[in-house]
Amino acid sequence: MNRPQDFENQWQDKLSRALEASVGEGAAWEITAGGEALSDESTPRQRLIWTCQMIDKMEGAADLETRQGILAECHCQYPVEELGDVKAAYRESGQVDTALEMLQAKFETFLREGLGLEEELVGEVVSRGWGLAGVRQGQRVIATKIPKSGYLRDYFKESDPLQKRRLYCHCPRVRDMVGEDPALPTEYCYCGAGYYQDIWEEILGQPVKVEVLQSVMGGDEVCQVAVHLP
Repeated sequence: MNRPQDFENQWQDKLSRALEASVGEGAAWEITAGGEALSDESTPRQRLIWTCQMIDKMEGAADLETRQGILAECHCQYPVEELGDVKAAYRESGQVDTALEMLQAKFETFLREGLGLEEELVGEVVSRGWGLAGVRQGQRVIATKIPKSGYLRDYFKESDPLQKRRLYCHCPRVRDMVGEDPALPTEYCYCGAGYYQDIWEEILGQPVKVEVLQSVMGGDEVCQVAVHLP
């Protein structure tokens, strides 16, 4: 009997495939044991506790870089078809800055047309350097996520620091447990970093490394990722 493919099940499947490819089927089965019982109907605490235990077990099966790579494979995906023009422009120009400008334009269009934000709020988001494109710093692109888009207006109205971090977090598996015990290791946030890794590998046509710089799960005010350009 196939289990329903809700978000949790899809995430578990991606994790299992990434683990099997890196540490083998036997170790993957041991690490993910119990995950098959989780679904979107599970409580946030059930998902948090299992995820903390899963990361603990991963530490005994793989080194840090491998673990980060495994978690990065679990990311949500930006639509590849939306990157075709950016990829083509990069191939023609060879300029990362050209790709950045195009990603920024797509992002601002999303804010205005996709989310219907007022110009004042668009300006606030852009002025903070948040969004899809990120900011070029030498051979790195520093990408700072926006608050979860469905909660963006609520984020700017919220004054409680903890609640702001929960409204900011993009991950439906754990956002409600931001700031709770047990604390989820920020290593988990390489899942979110994989989103940017996937985008830049598609544009550049070659592997890139990503690094989690800040995470609301670890007490920071934002989630920030460095994309190390080849």
